[in-house]
Amino acid sequence: MSGRTPYSRVEGLGASHSGTEHFWRERASAVALIPLTLWFAFAVLHVARGGEDAALAFLAQPLHAVLMILFVVATIMHMMMGIQVVIEDYVYVEGQKITLFLLNRAFGWLVGALCVFAVLKIAL
Repeated sequence: MSGRTPYSRVEGLGASHSGTEHFWRERASAVALIPLTLWFAFAVLHVARGGEDAALAFLAQPLHAVLMILFVVATIMHMMMGIQVVIEDYVYVEGQKITLFLLNRAFGWLVGALCVFAVLKIAL
């Protein structure tokens, strides 16, 4: 089942040819972040009492490591999509827009990779 409107399926037009897909990806990441953020708040409160050793022990548990990785990935993806919309809406010079798109992606991938690496290093 496609998330596209009947008109867009017929015409296949639009500024980026994927506005509906981007919209649904952003909403899906937001919905995924609801339980993950609740878990993250629980994790922060749980770890805050014990210090660094408690945080390391907490993330060494497989369930918490997986949830942390999911939280990081969903947050980074949601952030990159949100910043992309801001760039599309408020940057009018095409060269600057492309540069900012690339920087947005590079920053997101770099931060995401470093966070996932850190969690895996602790967990394994």
